[in-house]
Amino acid sequence: MHTWTVQADWGAPTLVGGEGALFWDDQDNTYIDMSSMAECSNLGHQHPRVVEAIRRQAAELCFATSAWGAKPRAELAAHLIELSGYDGGRVFFTLAGADANENAVKLARWATNKPVGKIITRYRSYHGATLGAMEFSGDNRGWVYAPGTPNVVHAVPPYCYRCPLGLAYDKCGIRCADHVADLIEWEGPKTVSAVLMEPHAGTNGVVAPPEYWPRLREICSRYNILLIADEVMSGFGRVGHWFAWQEYGEEGRPDLMTLAKGLTGAHLPLGAVVVSRKVAEQFESQMLYSGMTYSGHPLACAAGLAALNAYRDEDLIARSHDLGARMHSVLQFLEESHPSIGDIRGQGLFAVIELVKNRRTREPLSPWPQTAPSLRRLVDEGRTSGVSFAVRGNLIILAPPLNIEQRHLIRALEVLDKLLPICDAEVARAAGD
Repeated sequence: MHTWTVQADWGAPTLVGGEGALFWDDQDNTYIDMSSMAECSNLGHQHPRVVEAIRRQAAELCFATSAWGAKPRAELAAHLIELSGYDGGRVFFTLAGADANENAVKLARWATNKPVGKIITRYRSYHGATLGAMEFSGDNRGWVYAPGTPNVVHAVPPYCYRCPLGLAYDKCGIRCADHVADLIEWEGPKTVSAVLMEPHAGTNGVVAPPEYWPRLREICSRYNILLIADEVMSGFGRVGHWFAWQEYGEEGRPDLMTLAKGLTGAHLPLGAVVVSRKVAEQFESQMLYSGMTYSGHPLACAAGLAALNAYRDEDLIARSHDLGARMHSVLQFLEESHPSIGDIRGQGLFAVIELVKNRRTREPLSPWPQTAPSLRRLVDEGRTSGVSFAVRGNLIILAPPLNIEQRHLIRALEVLDKLLPICDAEVARAAGD
């Protein structure tokens, strides 16, 4: 069964290979990957160092349960602690992003030992598709789920383009962040264990203003509440830093952060929760009631080690920042040329293009989370032109591999420029109505 689709409607090509930012199907069609598949193939496809590391580890030791030590697991944990600066912290390995977030919440609740253990998240967020993670998410895909993890409270999103509080960014005082403080007061500070949020955007397309995350850090410290950064999508160079919270230095440091996707460049599934010394010390003398058979799988950890070395040795974090600036400058030019573009936001090699029918009223190209037929046609014709674009609702999500060749990036943006008139026609039709 194929995820996130009506089974009878599925009909995508079968992929058989890839290299760098390119992949190809069984009909000899080659595509430029402008979404890193699911915003996870940060190193592109079949990165030779990662593939070789997997082969080497498979020849030595394929599996060791977490009841025993494993060299690649210990080495990867040490590297993550070093990169994030969590001196004295620890790493809890999981299988992917969703269970990383679920375990981060469990760790936070146990570490704070508050009687209710409420978790504050926000609408227009996404933390995974498991029952508990979907409850954390403020996402339309959770509408069909039965209630999962209890005691989850959602805040309004920091969505400046469509501010839910009806305020203008330059005059708002970052009221959306202070709304989290309001929720803590209303719910009772002694009942709230943690705030779980994405320090940058996910596929929901909401990019907070730069003052938002440091304000959250200050609020959580004020009330003695743990801050959890979901870095599953934004980590490992996606926005020009190893981790998105590092944009704000120590003023943005979370108590826990969750990782997956770029952790191995998607070569193998692996997730992790990195916890601060303060949280880790709570479990030196109490039982950690959590674990998975394949937690910290040696093959996946070997892939993770090779991925971290590739990011470092190929200077891909800085490249994301620099090449991302080039991408965003081109997108600003496209915004001037195409009336269907209402807003462009993001950082590094991550961009969200929000499409509208009317720039003045900001009426979306289609009501969220529906995808307009014109945007579906853009995706189809993009494939025909050899470019794979990802869309969600009225958004185009650009997140190419960090090692994409500049010529491939420019080619993909040229194709986008040629295809956007399909959506521009919606603006003309709306004006005619």
